[in-house]
Amino acid sequence: MAGVAASIPMLSEPLTGRAAWSRTTIAASDWTVPVTPECLAELRAALRELRRAPLPLFVLRPEEFELDACREMMGRVREILRDGVMFAVVDRLPMDEMSRDEAVQLYWLLSSLLARPVAQKLNGQMLYDVLDTGAKLKPGSGIRPTVTNVDLTFHNDNSYNTSPPEVVCLLCLHPAKAGGVSRVVSVATVHNALLERCPDLLPRLYRPFWYDRHAEYHPGEDPVFAAPVFEYDGGTLKARLACSEIYAGYALRGERMDNETGAALDAVQSVFATPDLYAELDFRPGQIQFVNNRATGHARTEFTDWDEPERKRHLVRMWLRDAGRRGYTG
Repeated sequence: MAGVAASIPMLSEPLTGRAAWSRTTIAASDWTVPVTPECLAELRAALRELRRAPLPLFVLRPEEFELDACREMMGRVREILRDGVMFAVVDRLPMDEMSRDEAVQLYWLLSSLLARPVAQKLNGQMLYDVLDTGAKLKPGSGIRPTVTNVDLTFHNDNSYNTSPPEVVCLLCLHPAKAGGVSRVVSVATVHNALLERCPDLLPRLYRPFWYDRHAEYHPGEDPVFAAPVFEYDGGTLKARLACSEIYAGYALRGERMDNETGAALDAVQSVFATPDLYAELDFRPGQIQFVNNRATGHARTEFTDWDEPERKRHLVRMWLRDAGRRGYTG
């Protein structure tokens, strides 16, 4: 892709503070938010009401239930996502007391206390099941890696759209038999590492790349999306980490990457491969992970599933965004 004017704002000094963490500078207490007894009592009361007077998931509104303690708990999550390590794990819903559908209802209510749920596909799909369907990846196919069991490298969700979600949420219904470990990395830390290791390549990451749109576009529209990996407005650094989608985007266009473009992506991948820079989390049933999407890259390791369908690794994803419209394109 052709270069653009050199006037693009670029961060040229290392970032500091809680957001620029590494594995050795944080502990589980920095991201874990326990479900308090008061919050648990409110959730049980909400569940009793929903059993007495059922409602469709998408019309559930937290203000219609007594959730003061839950609101306080989610306020702590919000603080972590804005001013802390930029990801949090709510620990956890008592899955043995409810069906999976009921757990999703409580998950919807809690997540809605943070921000507004938005569509994850052009067809308006609001919930996304993250589980292995046996599908195989191919550029332009629309098949997302989340419906396979392959290793997912660090990424920000929906990097190939004009309005990525502000927060990505994952409820664990069931973990894998083996593998499927969740990983998170700070965008600030990735940028700091690139600034230290290869400052000459960093400017390329502030210029646009082609991203595969995973078939989420209307007829006649371009199957690829152009955007930089890093954006800096003078105060906030944001990322669109999605190397797999970038490689697929160039393949869809039949366009060869120039040496600088390839080297810049290789540099990003080398940072991703540095264990000291990321944290690993083992999902447990009922846990909910919340990630500041543009400030945190997330990944998962390849996994082996159970044979029984009801025991297969199953996460339920939500996207939250208060800006723009609730539709996929925002």
